[in-house]
Amino acid sequence: MSDMKVWGFTDDRGTALGAVRGPERVVAYVRAGAALLDLGVTPVAVYGSGHDGEGLDPVKAGELEAAGVPYLGPGRALDEARLRSLGPELIVDVTYDGKSAYALDEGLAERLGVPLAALSVGNELPLAAIIGRFRELAAALGAASAGGASAGTASLGAPTGAAADPVAHADPVPHGDPVALADPVAPAEAALRDAASRADVTVLALSGAGSDQVHLARPQAWPELARLRELGVQVVDPGPGPGANWLTADWEHAAALRPDLVLFDSRANAVGPEAFPPVGHARVAPWNPETPPSPAAYARFFEGIAQALLH
Repeated sequence: MSDMKVWGFTDDRGTALGAVRGPERVVAYVRAGAALLDLGVTPVAVYGSGHDGEGLDPVKAGELEAAGVPYLGPGRALDEARLRSLGPELIVDVTYDGKSAYALDEGLAERLGVPLAALSVGNELPLAAIIGRFRELAAALGAASAGGASAGTASLGAPTGAAADPVAHADPVPHGDPVALADPVAPAEAALRDAASRADVTVLALSGAGSDQVHLARPQAWPELARLRELGVQVVDPGPGPGANWLTADWEHAAALRPDLVLFDSRANAVGPEAFPPVGHARVAPWNPETPPSPAAYARFFEGIAQALLH
């Protein structure tokens, strides 16, 4: 039967997607696209969120620019004709609530007749499971580099043309340890656990909103911050008040928490340390709250935090 669906994937909204063949032309939200690229699937284009402008935020982009992946602008302002001209066979977004896509109007995908996969990046899943789901999608799309040491991830078949992209196969680990090459997160976490055990450092994660306002991250609301705590990093909670993910306060409140290290939101839409007041005597290090959910990207994140703790 010509309409028999031979490719399938169930996303984190519980939506079962199907196609008569495996999708090859993927359009994705920037964060999802950068993760898929790390895992061996090169998107034909990516789009941003309502926080993004007409240019691609390099902090969120991962290796997308180096791979020559075009950026289409914010997802909810996409030009429908332009998106249609790309011939997408699958759109990949993220979801924070397990119910709806974050950055794209789902009606647009419906009008185009293109399946939309939304993978969870919210706190209902631990970080390892979030990364694992992106591995599973990349595997379903035929990417050989999505295999390796990951719980619940099967060995993959031969790579597709997208997976053969040399940029997508760039070695994220600067040494030849075969275990590290298979799963760079494990040695990075081990190094971070060791650093946390040797450094008595309190850490506050935040997003600058201006000279008189700051959003203070609640660690358990962010899978990567929760993982830092599990690895022994002393990530402080900003205290009671409104907001599930952030406590919005003034900079005096941030300083009163007496952090030794501030992880500042390094995305283009946030105010950086060059523009916000000192937080007591804390030193600063960058944090991308939208780090691509790939082993390579989170290995770099954990390595950076380990270095910052021991600085």
